Amino acid sequence: MALAVYGCMVLELLINPKKAEREPWELFFVGLVYSSAAIFLSLYIFKQYVGIVMVFLTTLACTYLIEGTLRREEKKDVFISHELALLKEHGRALSYFMFLFLGFVVSFSLWYIVLPQGFSSQIFAIQEETIRCINSVGVEGCLSAPTESFVKIFLNNIKVSLFVLLFAFFYGAGSVFILAWNATVVAAAIGIFVRNSISSAASSLGLPAIANYFSSYSLGLLRYLTHGGLEILAYFIVALAGGIISVAVTRHSFNSPSFRRVLWDSVDLVALSVGTLFLAAIVEVFVTPVLFG
Repeated sequence: MALAVYGCMVLELLINPKKAEREPWELFFVGLVYSSAAIFLSLYIFKQYVGIVMVFLTTLACTYLIEGTLRREEKKDVFISHELALLKEHGRALSYFMFLFLGFVVSFSLWYIVLPQGFSSQIFAIQEETIRCINSVGVEGCLSAPTESFVKIFLNNIKVSLFVLLFAFFYGAGSVFILAWNATVVAAAIGIFVRNSISSAASSLGLPAIANYFSSYSLGLLRYLTHGGLEILAYFIVALAGGIISVAVTRHSFNSPSFRRVLWDSVDLVALSVGTLFLAAIVEVFVTPVLFG
């Protein structure tokens, strides 16, 4: 246990916001390591509650990086006055956040697939229940009543973004908890999709079966990240907005020019997040069912 904690401290020193901006792709592998370690530590310590504890441990491992990023982005708000240049700078942070999230999804989904089915269902039991609730809308609902499905999906995503905003404001890096939770749900959905695809081709052996495995996994990623990637990007944007305004509250007085600049930038980020969620809902209702239905 002490060795694992020491390992996380070393990773914190190696991966910092400044380095992440230069090489955002490295965060993909950081996400792989953090989430994989979280699964097995959860199994070892809190076996009965592994589905939620692994999300907490994944979030905990990211705290140093996220808090450092929020402080760094808040400073950019103070020193960069041009909004387009500021959004471009924020884009650097958002890029490595997305790589981090993709690392979470790939790691959780691969463990879901390679572990024995009963074992993975025990680990992802809460996530599977969540997927069953989400599927109450279903692809058929999107195709038969697209407008109603669009409104329902968009409003639900707005509600999630509001939670992310509040988590980011009050807990800073705690907003990653919701995003890590979403990663486990997406991963479980991908795992279920891949296993169902493989079982339908179980009669084939050898290379065709292997080819089916990899094609199913790729298709599963595309199926859920086509619109899910836009949703997660929107959540990261609103988390950034809540996080930097939280930092500004502790650093500046409310009537100072610096605080007003940070506030207006946060408003712009929230508006950008809402627009991204609107686009994501369109893709989920009108594009994903056509491509993968």
